[in-house]
Amino acid sequence: MSLRILVANANTTAAVTEICAAAARTAASPGTEIVAATPRFGPAIIASRVENAIAGHAILDCLAEHHEGCDAAVLAVSYDTALAAARQLLPIPVVGMTEAACLAACMLGGRFGLVTFSSAGLYRELIASYGLSSRLSGIGLVAASPYDAASDPAGVAAKVAEAARGLARDGADAVILGGAALAGMGGRIQAEVPVPLVDGIAAGVRLAEALVGLGVRRPRAGSYAAPTGRASVGLGGALERLLRG
Repeated sequence: MSLRILVANANTTAAVTEICAAAARTAASPGTEIVAATPRFGPAIIASRVENAIAGHAILDCLAEHHEGCDAAVLAVSYDTALAAARQLLPIPVVGMTEAACLAACMLGGRFGLVTFSSAGLYRELIASYGLSSRLSGIGLVAASPYDAASDPAGVAAKVAEAARGLARDGADAVILGGAALAGMGGRIQAEVPVPLVDGIAAGVRLAEALVGLGVRRPRAGSYAAPTGRASVGLGGALERLLRG
């Protein structure tokens, strides 16, 4: 089956989009085409609640502009920014990379850890919103940034491997690589870590393919049914058209 999956970054750093697109193409099944997109406005990197809120508008605008002709979408943002809204907005399945990674990790063992750059509190809140707090063994922070992952991937990979080993010693049965800029890094360091590493982009692409294969339909009732057509002011044309139905 030939599929097109939209991989949408939520920040405006094109290098992060490229990292995620490369990881998505590596993970995708033969015949699946990856369409990568970067928002036309918004934060360069998301590291705060304010930036995450701004990025919510940006990614909805981006999804509205680029989803046509695609069979599913994956949010290439580790806070799963605006995931619920995106699922209501689009007529295709939408998968959040961290939710996908958490669900995959739960099928690999009892508890999972997460390695990321910063904002441990936001990740704990996100995982709690999925009802998985009891499965989270801990969060390991690395002294680096998403920019470093693009400019010094080997140096950041060494730090991520060290943090993942620490989480494994503390009881994690699997470790999630939490951050779009860490996409594709697991393959380089898996041999150095004694538990499975779960890449959110890879998990998101594979679960998106599965949802399309299941033939799931968009709900016509309930809180995820399409928007009702209320007017808005100042939105991009594609987003305005979707909101108006």
